[in-house]
Amino acid sequence: MEEFHMIARGINSPGVRAMLKRGGIGIVPTDTILGLVGVARRRSTVERIYRVRRRNPKKPLIVLIARIEDLRRFGVRITPRMRETLNRVWPGPVSVVLPCRSKKLSYLHRGTRAIAFRLPDHKTLAMLLRSVGPLVAPSANPEGLPPAKNLREARAYFGKNVDFYVSASSRRKKASSVIRIKGVRPMVIRK
Repeated sequence: MEEFHMIARGINSPGVRAMLKRGGIGIVPTDTILGLVGVARRRSTVERIYRVRRRNPKKPLIVLIARIEDLRRFGVRITPRMRETLNRVWPGPVSVVLPCRSKKLSYLHRGTRAIAFRLPDHKTLAMLLRSVGPLVAPSANPEGLPPAKNLREARAYFGKNVDFYVSASSRRKKASSVIRIKGVRPMVIRK
C-alpha cells in the first residue's frame, strides 16, 4: 500500500478514493469527530482496522452510508415506521443500530446481528460514500484512549499504520449519539 501522511485536497480527492477502493485505511474528518475509515464490504479492510485500533473483536464498528437505500446492501429491511424515524434523524450525527442477520456480514456485526449505521451531514463525505460505498468509521483512537482531536494526535496514535491522513477538521468534535430502533420508540444508547 502506498503511504500518504496528508492529502491536502480533501476527503473526496482521487487519491483517497483510489486508496479506499484498493483496501486502504485512513484518517478523515466526519460530521462528528475524526474517523479511521475503510470500505465496509471488504472483510480484510475491516479486520485491519480492528488490529490497528486494538479494538475488542466482539464490538461492531459504525458504518457510514450515503443514502437510506444503502441499508439494503446489509440485508436491512426498511419498514415504513423505520424510514420515518430515519428521515427524522438523518442526515446528522445520530448512529442507528439496526438488525443485520446475514452470516456473510458477521465480520461487521461480530455476532451481535446488529450494526450501527449513520448517514452523515457532510457534503464532501457523502460524495466519497457515493463513490466508494459504505465505510466503517470508528473514532480515530486506539480502544481505551480518547479520540484524536486533530491530525497531530491521530498521527501520534497511528503513525505509519494507516495509509493516509486527510487534512480538514471535523464539525462537532463530539461522537455521534446512538439509538436503537426497537418496537414503537427509538431507544437512546449514547447521547
